[in-house]
Amino acid sequence: MTQPDEAFLKEFDAHLTRRILRYLGPYRRLVGLALIATLVFSVAAPLYGLIQRFAIDHALGPKVLSAGSDLATRQALFQVLLKAAGLFLGLRVLDFLMRYAATYAINYLGQKVLFDIRSDIFTKLQRLPLAFFDANPVGRLITRVTSDVDAINQFITAGLVSLITSTFLIIAYVVIMLSVSWPLALISFLVLPVLFYASAFFRTKIRYAFRNTRIQQAIVNTKLNENITGMLTVQLFGRENHNAQDFDRSNRLLLGATLNSVRWFSLFQPTVSLLGAVASSLVLWFAGRSILVGAGVANPDAWLAASGVTLGTLVAFNGFVGQLFQPIQDLADVMNNLQAAMASAERIFGVLDEPVTIQDKPGARTLEHFEGRVDLDKVWFAYDPAVTADTPDDDPRWTLRGIDLHIRPGESVALVGATGAGKTSITSLVSRFYDVQRGAVRVDGHDVRDLAQYDLRRHIGVVLQDVFLFAGTMETNLTLGDPDIPHERVIQACKYVGVHEFIMELPDGYNTEVRERGATLSTGQKQLLAFARALIQNPDILLVLDEATASVDTETELRIQEALAKVMQGRTSIIIAHRLSTIEHCDRIVVMRRGQVVEEGSHRELLSQNGYYARLHRLQYAQGDAAD
Repeated sequence: MTQPDEAFLKEFDAHLTRRILRYLGPYRRLVGLALIATLVFSVAAPLYGLIQRFAIDHALGPKVLSAGSDLATRQALFQVLLKAAGLFLGLRVLDFLMRYAATYAINYLGQKVLFDIRSDIFTKLQRLPLAFFDANPVGRLITRVTSDVDAINQFITAGLVSLITSTFLIIAYVVIMLSVSWPLALISFLVLPVLFYASAFFRTKIRYAFRNTRIQQAIVNTKLNENITGMLTVQLFGRENHNAQDFDRSNRLLLGATLNSVRWFSLFQPTVSLLGAVASSLVLWFAGRSILVGAGVANPDAWLAASGVTLGTLVAFNGFVGQLFQPIQDLADVMNNLQAAMASAERIFGVLDEPVTIQDKPGARTLEHFEGRVDLDKVWFAYDPAVTADTPDDDPRWTLRGIDLHIRPGESVALVGATGAGKTSITSLVSRFYDVQRGAVRVDGHDVRDLAQYDLRRHIGVVLQDVFLFAGTMETNLTLGDPDIPHERVIQACKYVGVHEFIMELPDGYNTEVRERGATLSTGQKQLLAFARALIQNPDILLVLDEATASVDTETELRIQEALAKVMQGRTSIIIAHRLSTIEHCDRIVVMRRGQVVEEGSHRELLSQNGYYARLHRLQYAQGDAAD
């Protein structure tokens, strides 16, 4: 179920705004340049009307033109026009320079802040424990780094700039209009209460319409993603028509929501223009009457005539009114930007404020002489963060219950048991992806919580059943981008697991580009690459998780088993297996059930005990015989 997008419901939050503005701290000079440039061109904007007023009243007005037409008078008028034209052009050049400086500085600033926030989020995600990712879907986290960060960028580069510019412009126009003719200014301000009400009304309608559009867009994107990802299933079960009808319904809802947004937005712009026209009409009527009064054409309006309204004043005010309404309208748009930024900031800082529960202690130790001994001393563990050491033993949330397991250096141990028995949890605790609630996990006698995570994990090699391949070449996937690993070592490891010949048959060999998640590789090929990758790291402890050989053919499995037997020599190895035939050669087999160790011993010893392991063994072979 798609959740409503709260980006257009979050109100202004001073604390969040301050946290956003802190990212501007390292760029104070840019901020200062942008503010000064914005202030200059905002103050300069009303001056164009004053220049027009000066030119009309001193060179082009009827009274001036009728005063005389001799050569000296004409030259004086030309000088006035030249001065006005020069001032107008100079002001335009200044406006160009200041707008360029402000636009460049603000957008540069926005991109730097975007870079910094995105870097902070990525760095934080790298440090967060796996428990955080268990609770947060990948799509949601990607949205934090993309859409939410972009909303902050829009707030800085568009919303914040518009807020400052519009505020400066409104103040400048109001001051200029009052100083030129306060009666005309008050007349033109009569429509402002209606404009503010209309802006608030339409802003609310547009915000909710746009919010609904975003919700429907998310639903359409989700259905499109599901349909493309599951295309094999769709075509296999003939669901094309059904899915097309389902998509059509969602698409029509999106169309309706979008058209509703367009309808309200289409009404908003003409309404503002209409109100501006009303203000211009009022100015034209009263200023025109005043001018006619001065010419003796109409009955005098003493209060207005006394203000000395001229033709130049009328032209200037007509421009002032039209230009005053634009920044007021822009402020209404800024509020939508601000609300989106507040919601995005709340989500972004929610990630940045997430506590890093798995982190190194001050002065964390490193293991200089690594032996590979692993001990689990009375370990109790649960994935639920609400479970603590004081939680009762019979609480069903416990995944591991009092595990005592001791693995000698160089020993190979297999963990077997039903799904959910706690096998993978043990390997995750050895790598310290999670911390135990009770007991301790020790490597070479040291509690893993006292060791530096990087140093601990560089001694551990992991082979997963679901192999993840990164974008890049075959070699960079095998070395994980480590430039210190020589090419000869890569070739040696690949030959060891029998994948070298396959790689050399590719168009560019080890330099062949791997497509997204290794889409062109078979499951068996990816599994062999995973083994080669683990061997290249030359780990002291080898973790083979969740039946890493389960998805390969018999010939490939035999090749992997042979290579695995070689690489396990002299290394502490923990193998999780479901097919018991693959772990018969292990030094010891630990049988788990419901988070506890119920049996342990060699393959032969466990069969002779005729217990839980022997029953699992009989069931698997009975199923195999039935399949044959």
